[in-house]
Amino acid sequence: MNFDFSDDQKFLKGEARKFLEANCATSRVRKVLDDESVAYDEALWKQVAAQGWLGAAIPEQHGGLGLGRLELCVIAEELGRVVAPIPFASTVYFLAEAIMLAGDDAQKAQILPKIAAGEVIGAVATSEGPGVTGPATLQASVEGGKLSGVKIPVTDGDIATLALVLAKENGKPGLFLADLAHPSVKREAVRTLDPTRDAARLVFDQTPVARLGAAGEGFALLEQVFDRAAVLLAFEQTGGADRCLEMAKAYALERYAFGRVIASYQAIKHKLADMYVKNELARSNAYYGAWALNTDAPELPVAASAARIAASDAFWFASKENIQTHGGIGFTWEMDCHLYYRRSRQLSLVAGAPRVWKERLVSHIERRNAQAA
Repeated sequence: MNFDFSDDQKFLKGEARKFLEANCATSRVRKVLDDESVAYDEALWKQVAAQGWLGAAIPEQHGGLGLGRLELCVIAEELGRVVAPIPFASTVYFLAEAIMLAGDDAQKAQILPKIAAGEVIGAVATSEGPGVTGPATLQASVEGGKLSGVKIPVTDGDIATLALVLAKENGKPGLFLADLAHPSVKREAVRTLDPTRDAARLVFDQTPVARLGAAGEGFALLEQVFDRAAVLLAFEQTGGADRCLEMAKAYALERYAFGRVIASYQAIKHKLADMYVKNELARSNAYYGAWALNTDAPELPVAASAARIAASDAFWFASKENIQTHGGIGFTWEMDCHLYYRRSRQLSLVAGAPRVWKERLVSHIERRNAQAA
């Protein structure tokens, strides 16, 4: 059995790396970070759309390339390596996947071509503040096709045009599509650790919405969407973690202390070795998740949870140890280390904290074992 990507997928990965190295240098990431008036790299977003990446997994009849989830995984990994300051995850991993999963024919025909063309920017609005949003705590509601409530924080909510919103309808949770350009929607920017992926507080006041999927299936659909997104996020995190290891290794091989390169010291060797082990563990779990996602295997919930946990841990650890390997200069604004640390924290929370995914993993395993008994 072949557990690796195909030659065509490896070629796509190589071409994606060349493109991003040429068009997404850290100077472009810093431009978004330094200028509060710039929410994302609009030029890069248009370039990525022109490459067809936004529609990589979208069927051809809906304006996409119709390639598949594996191709999307390799693209996600390369975007993670350069900490791309664009709303790719919110639009592709969440919104597009949700519509392909639960949208009706009219919704797919209307929205998916616009996503593939880069005309729609997505956001997923589920959280309503600290803690996990559940059936007992969900406050946003829909009555007569109109949404009212507050969602915070919403990643890319300040620039998104269409949001996937979790809300109650007749007392039951549902998923809805809300046009954020509607005058009834108010946005307020929220300061986060990673300004290259902005967040917002969204206030809906009788906003017209369209339901996605059947009534009352909001949480069930959302779990499926999150499982799909978790695998893609894991590849993005793995790409970032690998880049952190490369940065730490390169610096350790050129930095001298007491007449020797610091890479020759055992403490530095141990740091790099620990980063490598966690990165490889994350990659192994990400590959398992990619297989489950691409084949729509029943193991997807378990594989997605494992990939999410391992990748979140690996990226955070690698970004932290990269700073430590650089020493005092690693903490400075001029070095790029903090760009990866910021993104590691942002990605670890965007679809639920690792603690939530650990609980989900245990629950899925317990349920599976009970069914097998």
